[in-house]
Amino acid sequence: AGAAAGAAAELSQALARPLSLLQQPDCGRAARLRALEDIRAELQGRPLPGAVLQEVFAARLLRPLSRCLAGDAAERCRELALELLRHGLSHGERPCEALPVLLPALAQRLCPPQGAEPSEELRLGLVQLLGLLLQRCGASTAPYLGDIARVLQATLLDHYAEVRRESCRCAVACARAVPEHFHMQSESLIKPLMQTISHQHYRVRVDVIQATGAVIQFGNGKSVDDVLSHLAQRLFDEIPKVRHAVTAVIGEWLLHLRDRYSYFHKLIPLLLGSFTDEIPENTKLAWTYWEKIGLQWEKENEEDLKEKMDFSVPPSHYPKGETRPGLGCRELVSRNLSKILPGLCHDMTDWVEGTRIKASQLLYTLLLHAEDHITQHMELLLRTLYQACSDEESEVVKNSVKAAELIGTFVSPKVSLKLITSAFGQTPKASCVMVLAAVIRGSPKEILQPHVTQLGSTLSQAGVCQRSEEVFYMEQLLYCVQALIEVCQEDCKEISLQLMKVLVAIMAIPSSQDLKEKVEKTMSSLAEVQQLESFHCLYKQHMIQLMEWVSVSCEGWTCYSPEVLQFEVITTHSGPVIGEALDDFILVVKTCLQPNKDPQMRLKLFTVLSQLLQKASETINSQGLFPSYLETVIKDILAPNLQWHAGRTAAAIRATAVLCLWALIHCEMLSPKEILKVKDELMPQIIASMDEDSKITRLMACRIVDVFLKVCGRQFDADKFKNTYTEVLKRLDDASCDVRLAAAHTLANWFKCLKDSDVKSSMEGHVEFLYQELLIHLDDPDENLQKAVLEVLKEGSILYPDLLVREIEGVVHKHQTPIYCNQLLHHIQSAKESA
Repeated sequence: AGAAAGAAAELSQALARPLSLLQQPDCGRAARLRALEDIRAELQGRPLPGAVLQEVFAARLLRPLSRCLAGDAAERCRELALELLRHGLSHGERPCEALPVLLPALAQRLCPPQGAEPSEELRLGLVQLLGLLLQRCGASTAPYLGDIARVLQATLLDHYAEVRRESCRCAVACARAVPEHFHMQSESLIKPLMQTISHQHYRVRVDVIQATGAVIQFGNGKSVDDVLSHLAQRLFDEIPKVRHAVTAVIGEWLLHLRDRYSYFHKLIPLLLGSFTDEIPENTKLAWTYWEKIGLQWEKENEEDLKEKMDFSVPPSHYPKGETRPGLGCRELVSRNLSKILPGLCHDMTDWVEGTRIKASQLLYTLLLHAEDHITQHMELLLRTLYQACSDEESEVVKNSVKAAELIGTFVSPKVSLKLITSAFGQTPKASCVMVLAAVIRGSPKEILQPHVTQLGSTLSQAGVCQRSEEVFYMEQLLYCVQALIEVCQEDCKEISLQLMKVLVAIMAIPSSQDLKEKVEKTMSSLAEVQQLESFHCLYKQHMIQLMEWVSVSCEGWTCYSPEVLQFEVITTHSGPVIGEALDDFILVVKTCLQPNKDPQMRLKLFTVLSQLLQKASETINSQGLFPSYLETVIKDILAPNLQWHAGRTAAAIRATAVLCLWALIHCEMLSPKEILKVKDELMPQIIASMDEDSKITRLMACRIVDVFLKVCGRQFDADKFKNTYTEVLKRLDDASCDVRLAAAHTLANWFKCLKDSDVKSSMEGHVEFLYQELLIHLDDPDENLQKAVLEVLKEGSILYPDLLVREIEGVVHKHQTPIYCNQLLHHIQSAKESA
C-alpha cells in the first residue's frame, strides 16, 4: 500500500504542470495540445498498477479531461482527451466513479440542442466510450439510464453509419446491464431504431434488428406491436444476413419474451415465413427455433396435451416429401389460426407482388400444421384461394394450389366438396375449378370414393363443362378430370360417361393442338384404368349415350351452339366407331342441313361430313353400312344444298356439298346403279355448279359431270347433251388450268357418249359448233391444253370426219401452230383408210 501511495504521489507530481497548464483559461491551442500529449506520455510511458492509475485518474484527471472533451474547440485536443479517458476507464479499478462526471459530458457533446460534435470519428469514439462504460460498470449505470437513453436516441439517427452501428451495440449492452430497470426507458429507443431499420447499409440493418430484439426482450414487451410491421418488411430484405437476424430475434422472443403468450399469433407467422427462405441456413435456423418453441410449449402445457400425447394417431395419408411437425408446433398453430388467417388472407390479395408470394408460402406452412383444424376456416380459405388462383404471379398460384391440396388431405370431402361445388352453382370461374382439381389431387382414394359420382355429375353439367370457350378455364377442367383418374383409378369406371362428356367438351373448344393432345392422352388414361385398349374403346362403350347427349337439342342448333363442335369431335375423333352409330349420325345431319337452318352451322357440318367421306372406310363406312343411307344423303342432304342461293356462305355450302358428292364418287360408294337413280335430280345442279366462283367447286363439278357421262351419258336426250356441252365448253376459258384440262377431258367423254346415242343425227349442228370452238382452243397459250383439245377433236372426229376436215381447212391458215391441225388431218385420213 505504501508503494502504491508513493507511486500515485510521484505520478501526480509529474502531471501537476501539464494539468495546471491545461486548466488555465487563457491557455492557447498549442499549449493545451502539448499538455495533453505530456499527460499521455506520463500515463502510457510507464507500467502503472490499476490502483495507482485509478487514484490519479479519479482525483486529478477525470474532470479536466471531461471538460476538454465536452468543450475544447480543437478537434485534436478532444481526440487526445477521449483517448486518455478511454485509457483510464479501461485500466482503472473503479470505473463506476467516472459515471457522474463522464455521462453528462457525453450527453453535452452528443445530444441536441447543444450537442454538435462535427467529427464523425470523434462521434464514433464518444459512443464507443459509452459502450466501454456500460461494459465496465454494468448495473451501476442504472441511475444514469435516462442520460444513456437520451444519448442513444440521438446517436441512433447519426449520419455516420458506424455511429449508428455502435449505438445499437450500446443499446444491447444497456439492456443486458440493467434488465430490472431498462423497461422504464426502452420505449424511447423504439422510434429511432425503427427510423434506422431500413438504412441503406445492410450491416446497420442487422445491428438495428439485433438491438430491437434486446430492447424489447429486456424492456417493455408492449413495444412488440410498434416493431412487428418493420420486422416483417425486413423478411423481404434482399440481404440474407438481414433475414437471418429477423429470424433469430423472433425465435428468441418466442422462447424468452415475458409476454410471449400474448404475442404468439403475431410472432408465429414471422418465424414460419422464414421456412421458405431461399438460403438454406436461414431455413434451418427457423426450423431449429420452431422445434425448440414447440417442445417448450408442449412442456409448459403438458397437462392440457396429455390425452393427445397418449392417444393421438398419426394420419394415414400425408403429403409426400413433408415431415410432420411436432405436437407442440401443431397445437400452437391450431390455437392461433383464427387470429392469423384474416390478416394473412388479406395479404394474399395485396397489391405488392412480394407480399402475395410470401403470404401464399406461409398459408401452405400454416395449413400443414393445422391439419384437420382447417375445417372450421374453410369458407374464408376458399374465398381467398379462389382469388389467389387467379393471380397473375405464377408463384402465388403454385403455392395456392399446394395449399388447396392440403385441404384435400386433411378436410373431409363431405365438407370441402360441398362448399366448392356450391360455388359452381353461380358462374364457375377457372380458379374454382383449379381449387377443386387440387383438392381432388390431395385427397386419399378411399375417402374420395363415395363422392366420385357426385363429382362426375357436377363436372358434366352444361353450366360447368360448356360454360366458356376460354382455354385457361378448359385446361383447369381437364386437370380436374386428370386428378380424378389419377386418384380414383378403377373407381372412375362408374363415371366414365360423365368424364367423356367433359373431355369431348374440352376438345370441342377452338384451341391449340397441344390442348387437344392433352385431352387425347387423358382419354387414353381413362381407358387404361378401365383396362380398355384405347380411347376408341371408350367411344365404342359410350357412343349411343354421347350421340343422344349432343343431339338432344339439334333442332335449334346455330353456329354458336357448343353442341355443333362437340358433335364434330365425337364423329371425327371416334375413328371407326362412328360407323356403328349411323342412325343417330344421319338423323342429326339430315335435321341440321336443311336449307332453312343457320347457314354457318350448315357449312360447319358439311365440312365435317366432307372430312368423314374422304376417309370413309376408316370412319363412317368402317362397318360397310353407309351405302344403305346413300339415298337419304343425296336426296335429303346434298341435293337441297346444291340449289343456288345468294351470298358467300351459300356458295361455300354448295362447294362443300359438291366436295361431299365427289368424295362419294371417288371412294366408289356411289355405284353406277346409284348414279342412275339420282342423275335426273343432281345433273342440272352439278352443271350449274361449274359456274361457281370457287375454283375447287368448278373443278369437282367438271369431274362429277365426267363420271355421270361415263355412267349414263348414252341415255341422255338431245337437250341434256346440249346443256352439258354448252356449260363444259365455257370452262375451256376458265382462269384455272386444272379446270380447263378437266373440261377438255369431259368433252372427250361427251363425244364418246354421243357416238353411241340415238340422238346423234339431230346433234350435227351442235357438233359443228363444237368443232369450231375447239379448233380455236388449239391456239391456247397453255401447251398442255392444246394437246388435251387435240385429243378431244380426235375423239370427236369419228362423228363427222368430213365436216371436221372442212372446218380445219377453213382455219388452218389462221393458226399460229398449224402443226396440231396437220396432225388432226393426218389422224382423220388414217381413220378413213383403216375403215
